Amino acid sequence: MSSSITPTSSTGASAPSASALITSTGIGSGLNINAIVSALTSAYGAAQTNALANQQSSLNAQVSAYGTFSSALSTLQATLGALENPSQLAAYSATVADKTIASATTDSSAVAGQYSLEVQNLATAASLTSQAFAGSSTAIGTGTLTIAVGNASTQINIDSSNNTLAAIASAINSAAGNPGVSASVITTSGGARLVLTGTRTGAANAITVTQSGGDGGLAALVYDPSNNDTALTQTQAAQDANFTINGYAATSASNVVSGAISGVTLDLLGASAANTPTTISISPDTSAAQTSIGTFVTAVNGVLSAIQSLTGYDPTTQTAGPLNGNATLEAFQNQLESILGTLAPGNAGGIHSLTDLGITADPSGVLASDSTTLGNALAGSLASVGTLLGGTNGIATRLNTLINQYTGPGGLLASINQGLQASLSNVSQQQTQLQAQLATYAATLTSQYNAMDTAIAQLKQMQTYLTAEFNPNQSSSSSSSSNSSLGSGTLSTG
Repeated sequence: MSSSITPTSSTGASAPSASALITSTGIGSGLNINAIVSALTSAYGAAQTNALANQQSSLNAQVSAYGTFSSALSTLQATLGALENPSQLAAYSATVADKTIASATTDSSAVAGQYSLEVQNLATAASLTSQAFAGSSTAIGTGTLTIAVGNASTQINIDSSNNTLAAIASAINSAAGNPGVSASVITTSGGARLVLTGTRTGAANAITVTQSGGDGGLAALVYDPSNNDTALTQTQAAQDANFTINGYAATSASNVVSGAISGVTLDLLGASAANTPTTISISPDTSAAQTSIGTFVTAVNGVLSAIQSLTGYDPTTQTAGPLNGNATLEAFQNQLESILGTLAPGNAGGIHSLTDLGITADPSGVLASDSTTLGNALAGSLASVGTLLGGTNGIATRLNTLINQYTGPGGLLASINQGLQASLSNVSQQQTQLQAQLATYAATLTSQYNAMDTAIAQLKQMQTYLTAEFNPNQSSSSSSSSNSSLGSGTLSTG
């Protein structure tokens, strides 16, 4: 008797084929291929990625640091305008004893002194009023009104469409080339009246009104004293202001008077009582100078503080500033301190340096100001303080020139920032290139792991096939437990 095992066709025992392979990543090997590739790619590019990130962070920190420095310089520069012009710093204030008579302001050309002021009369503008009419809608007449103020005049055509009192006032106000007359209508219990008021004071701004043509009704609005034709009544004459300075007579077409006292503008407000002049006092105004100098000292300290924080090293936190040891900022600080230490030995009034103004530096370079010393210096010789700080070789002027070299268009900071931005752009390009390289590297790894996964899947299928062929009992048992048949055979005897 002999026996043989003859393999028969079975789904579980069929030979492996490419079409039967599972293609999902990692299914064949059981590995998380995506995670493996991601980890390997990150490790592969870690050194370059970190180096570029650190370089980018450093460059951004420098850009921000230079921005902080530039802002501190701009703050300092904004304080210099009040110090550069000695006449502006050496300001004077004007006080009028009787504030009902006048007020006064000064400019940079004012000098200290006292003056007496007596106002005989204020400058006034002309005012004319018509007779009373029944109402503002009363028709007056037609023709041409010619209104003149001084040497300027305009002609206004009046016809049946605008011949009422209100319409005539409107036509005057809107006339092209109006010489300086404002027209209005006042209505009282006695009737409506046209009022013409000059817009400028002074004797040269008298108003005349003549008429021609039409029905002759406009004759009710004429005012021409030279021809004894005065249908309108002058309620106020145009006149100049008359006043005296230290007893000397003066006139002005306006109540705002410039030039009567050097550097002083008077605003005349009312007439003086007879033979009762008031006093105008012009004196140095040190409060503005103290404020300007105090603001300047604060701004200088702001620059020094910024330089220290940006270039220094904190041993407590073991942290260096983003511009630690930077030559540009150190050079500026050296030049700043040199200018602040300027000596002006030929300056009058004993004001030769910032120390004479009570401005001194502590060992760390921070400035402090003694208000008493500063006040005394300003009160004793305001002009000398202005010369030290302003003028051609003044401290403020030289500082402004220095700062412009750094912050002006095409200045040093602009060039530095341009270089930093170019470096940031270069880093960004390198990062983009690195990401492309890493993407290629990841794709290669993925392809290799997928090929390995496919090979493992094929081996597993071959194992299943061989098991089914050479160990049918195990295959049958396995098939029974998994509810699938991997192979079968028939036993024949003979």
